[in-house]
Amino acid sequence: MTKEGLEPQSPRAKRMQWTVHPIKRDWKVSAGILSFLAILCAAIYFSYSSVTFLLLSVVILISSLASFFFPTTYILQDDCIMVKSLLRRYSRGWNFFKSYYPDKNGVFLSPFSSPSRLENFRGLYIRFGHNKAEVVDFIGEKIESQSLASGDLDGE
Repeated sequence: MTKEGLEPQSPRAKRMQWTVHPIKRDWKVSAGILSFLAILCAAIYFSYSSVTFLLLSVVILISSLASFFFPTTYILQDDCIMVKSLLRRYSRGWNFFKSYYPDKNGVFLSPFSSPSRLENFRGLYIRFGHNKAEVVDFIGEKIESQSLASGDLDGE
């Protein structure tokens, strides 16, 4: 593994793996979020004067922000994509995804060939490490080859 958490890849590699840990990426943003959460927890404690509500609130906040606090490992293989985090393991074959939308922080994989309101509930967001170009190329190759294999061509 290299410093960025990337596995070295050969030119013909059919696998990519990297780990993303957002809380370590930008200390100013992390400090701001942690400060806000501390103030929020203090407000909850003083509002209800209950340690039980405070602990329940902390558990809910941490579990809802788990992808920020804990590292997530992405594994792109020839036949599937796997996402491993502290609270979740996810694996899907490339044939499940029909389109993808890259942005500055990652790429969104959608099970629909055109935009849909259900995308956010059924899709998967992959965060980049320091490997944006490689990830977008790998995903583009897999999704486009799956759409060609299944006959889902634009305009047909």
